[in-house]
Amino acid sequence: MRVGVITFPGTLDDRDAARAVVAGGSEAVSLWHADADLKNVDAVILPGGFSYGDYLRCGAISRFAPVMSLVIEAAGKGMPVLGICNGFQVLCESHLLPGALTRNSDLHFLCRDQEIEIVNNTTAWTSSYKSGEKIVIPLKNGEGSFQCDDNTLAQLEGEGRVIARYVGQNPNGSRNLIAGITNARGNVVGLMPHPEHAINELTGPSAQGLGFFTSILNAMVK
Repeated sequence: MRVGVITFPGTLDDRDAARAVVAGGSEAVSLWHADADLKNVDAVILPGGFSYGDYLRCGAISRFAPVMSLVIEAAGKGMPVLGICNGFQVLCESHLLPGALTRNSDLHFLCRDQEIEIVNNTTAWTSSYKSGEKIVIPLKNGEGSFQCDDNTLAQLEGEGRVIARYVGQNPNGSRNLIAGITNARGNVVGLMPHPEHAINELTGPSAQGLGFFTSILNAMVK
């Protein structure tokens, strides 16, 4: 199982994402934003950071990186794609996922350990969890508030496409406490908190983030 991890100029969490991929039992393959091919990977991760400095708008420039044309095409054919934090923003800008990530409601950068509830465990990236399972993973963002219009929200909720919610007080003003969503097919997932920073208890608040990286291996084996 080969999982590509894309590095854009300004990406910060690509090495942690690659480490999590390996811990989950897959091979991590480095992909550069200007790559003209996906190097025969089976899945792709868009990690967190500040791609292209977040100039113009978070993820807006990355959406036009050469590698993203390939990712969009592959995702349309069913390839699993995970966007974490800034990667989630890129997926929304690429229209692989609906909605947008806007400034946190208190207008401050947020960095803390956050409890979330997995509410959809049928996607390619969440099958290692039980529905309703609560995990603690880091949350760090300045523009992590998920927003969409009422019709889109009703569609996401009605189709079970919310994959995770924040537990307790809303940390960033996201609609319906949404921490992550999926596309209708379940192969593309965007998540604002960082599971790659919680794959063992030595370096993270828990090892509960590892399930995102074992899930993709299970999905491909099936």
